[in-house]
Amino acid sequence: MVIQELKPSKRVQGRWLAVLEDGSILRLGENEIIDFALCAGKELTEEEAEGLMASLHRSGLKEKALSLLARKPQSRKELERKLSQWEATQEEAAAICERMAELGYLDDAAYAAQVVRYYSAKGYGERKLRDELYCRGVPRELWEDALDQAQDSSTAIDAFLTKKLGGRTPDRQELKKLSDALARRGYHWSEINEALGRCGAEVELD
Repeated sequence: MVIQELKPSKRVQGRWLAVLEDGSILRLGENEIIDFALCAGKELTEEEAEGLMASLHRSGLKEKALSLLARKPQSRKELERKLSQWEATQEEAAAICERMAELGYLDDAAYAAQVVRYYSAKGYGERKLRDELYCRGVPRELWEDALDQAQDSSTAIDAFLTKKLGGRTPDRQELKKLSDALARRGYHWSEINEALGRCGAEVELD
């Protein structure tokens, strides 16, 4: 591999363009320039070329990980899955996750609390919150502290029932539908029955 020309990118600061003898272009970071002592006219050995391409692969993975985390917070497990889809090895994925954590872009505890606050504010109960934490790969040892961020369940259930009933007393059929709807939203039957009691109605639990 021979580098015919090496020039800075006009579009991306800190990026360099290496024009190879076959006319193809490599997009390099400053780290690659320094680590491999690159310059115009340099001929890389097969080993150096393989090392350069591996370095570019890792740099590309880091850039994609940063871009993803900037758009949407992730758990470490979610980021590892995404990196695997991008053909990162386990070692590369672990190293990138460690770096993202060092930079403050990856924080499972903060992410777990954010997930709980979001779904709790949308009126979901504890079982739904736990399901979300599980599906997102949040370590179980972080769940309880995160769940402390949840809104009071009784307030959320009362708001749901008030919106659905509009002050009227439900018949038995509607009562069952409301109970099932609240159960699907992740509330425990004991919480649901207590809330229905506050509305002056109760449903028999199977």
